[in-house]
Amino acid sequence: MTDKITIDVWSDIACPWCYIGKRNLETGLAQTAADPDAPQVEVTFHSFELSPDTPVDFEGDELDFLAGHKGMPRERVREMLDQVTGVAAGSGLEYRFDLLQHTNTVKAHELLHFAKAQGRQNEMAERLMSAYFTEGKHVGRVDDLVALAAEVGFDADEVRDALESSRHLADVRADQAQAQAYGIQGVPFFVIDGKYGVSGAQPADAFAQITRQVWTEKQDA
Repeated sequence: MTDKITIDVWSDIACPWCYIGKRNLETGLAQTAADPDAPQVEVTFHSFELSPDTPVDFEGDELDFLAGHKGMPRERVREMLDQVTGVAAGSGLEYRFDLLQHTNTVKAHELLHFAKAQGRQNEMAERLMSAYFTEGKHVGRVDDLVALAAEVGFDADEVRDALESSRHLADVRADQAQAQAYGIQGVPFFVIDGKYGVSGAQPADAFAQITRQVWTEKQDA
């Protein structure tokens, strides 16, 4: 039996291109699932904080944050958000930057590691990104994260204990150290089977193509 292809994804909950990249990856993998010899794939998400100095309760909207963080004129930021909203729509995602609550994402990353230990990381990643980008929910406070985790089916008390104790903070930092070792400076960033690096939210067809290529290489090896 040929080993599964590993796809390691560095991303941030607060990165709009990361959610698009996640959806495009899923769509690409769904294309390969219909192959006669369908590739077997295991996807793991890794932590990357784009703005680790962001307060949990940021005062202002996404326009305020980006204009201040990047020093861009508000009108240029508005155009940029409109553009990414259009790209997201093409991937089946309805972004609502008018509702979005900008926040620090370190606790959300800790929650993803908690979910990974329970074998349900992908479900938790999907719930967090959907809550943040399409529903305007807060993903930085422990209470809000516990509620979202409970929706996925986790025990609320266990989640609260993990987050309040910062049990998985070391795992978050280890991911960030690995990203630095790889030279990753922007996300999403995909490492395919430990040897191919793919940067950015590539189209679904591109993910399908490289998955098929790597699967063939593994069988030929």
